[in-house]
Amino acid sequence: MHIDTERRTKVRNYIIESTFDDVEKIKDDTLIFEEGILDSMGLLFLIEFLQEEFNLTTNDEELVVENFQSINSILTFIESKTP
Repeated sequence: MHIDTERRTKVRNYIIESTFDDVEKIKDDTLIFEEGILDSMGLLFLIEFLQEEFNLTTNDEELVVENFQSINSILTFIESKTP
């Protein structure tokens, strides 16, 4: 459980630091692209962050909205990629 909380905090902090949007509206289930919090360039930087922070490799087939649409979906993606 501690690992999940730590990952959630890291992902949340990254998204908050990557936007000039109101951080109060960024919840774990907020649709970060639909709300305009991140754009396509932000997705590239997010993927780079995930690779560096969690040592993940993202395949082209995994570059779908469902994997990155919210903090919750990003955490699910991370969990699917880590043993």
